[in-house]
Amino acid sequence: MFDFAHPYLLFLLFAVPVFWGLYKLARIQRRRKLRRFGNEKIVARLMPDASRYKPAIKITLQLIALAAIVIILARPRMGEREDTRQISNLEIMVAVDVSNSMLAASTDDPKSVSRLRRAKLLMEKLVENLADDKVGLVVFAGEAKTVMPLTTDFYSAKLLLNDLSPKMVRAQGTSIAEALEMCMAGLTKDENTRKVIILITDAEDHEGKAIETATEAAKQGITVDVIGVGTSKGARIPTGANSFMTDSEGNEVITAVDEKAAAELAKAGKGIYLNGADPNALSLLDKNLRSISTSDSGAVKYKVSAEQFPIFAWIALILLVIDILVIERKISWLKNVNFFSKKGQATAKTADAPQPKNEK
Repeated sequence: MFDFAHPYLLFLLFAVPVFWGLYKLARIQRRRKLRRFGNEKIVARLMPDASRYKPAIKITLQLIALAAIVIILARPRMGEREDTRQISNLEIMVAVDVSNSMLAASTDDPKSVSRLRRAKLLMEKLVENLADDKVGLVVFAGEAKTVMPLTTDFYSAKLLLNDLSPKMVRAQGTSIAEALEMCMAGLTKDENTRKVIILITDAEDHEGKAIETATEAAKQGITVDVIGVGTSKGARIPTGANSFMTDSEGNEVITAVDEKAAAELAKAGKGIYLNGADPNALSLLDKNLRSISTSDSGAVKYKVSAEQFPIFAWIALILLVIDILVIERKISWLKNVNFFSKKGQATAKTADAPQPKNEK
């Protein structure tokens, strides 16, 4: 059975006769203007390179290509084909550190983006790669807070990522253990789904029993991946224009990422540790998530209509290429050939023949 996915777009085909009518109107106007200069046949001799038939050929090619493009947009379908799709069955809880130290530079360059900004960029790209997965969001500093439960609404998730700031949590600090516990509580108890916690933090001055909590998560079948953001050399924490955080004695606070602690945390959670500054961090994380999601996932077979638009795409492409190659002026070796009148051909040959000289 032949049908269209968007049949209403076929109304655009009415543009074809409209453009043809405009073309004919333009040719009539052109003919009228030429008549002002004199007899058409005489004027035509003054334009030896102007072709009578090329414009009609070009507009025909263009209009057929336009019709093919409209059909492509309407998505023609015929018959059915069987397709197979993997079921992901993956739940991801993301815990983002929003403590004040996350406002420091993420690299050795003090002018680089903040750790929190880098965390946002990483998570935005990760969310874009999710398909049938579910994602939730927890923020933490001295305490943890769930800002988005598990959902497939990735658009809302990206909007929430843009709003992350230390102001979301009142108590400052780095309570990783509480964040992990809240992520574990946010995941479902479904044994058929794979569960992952992605922790984004500088792992500095963490409070509580983070290692023990990550170990408990691993026992429950929950993988804990850790992304460390920040520089090990340390960076100042900005508090405003040209001002930085100081301690009680007036000394500037220097914050550095604790990669060793972050790596130990990932090991306890049977996950992987990645440095957020690594350009390959996102691809490595995505690869790891895909390997987890497909290990126990199933597959579903379904039938879909077979798309036929490639045929019309090739037709449109070929016609447009031919249109580009066809020029509107006459071909030099066919100037004197008239394909529609034998009389015209004989006249052209007679006109080209040498004329005898008049003898006195």
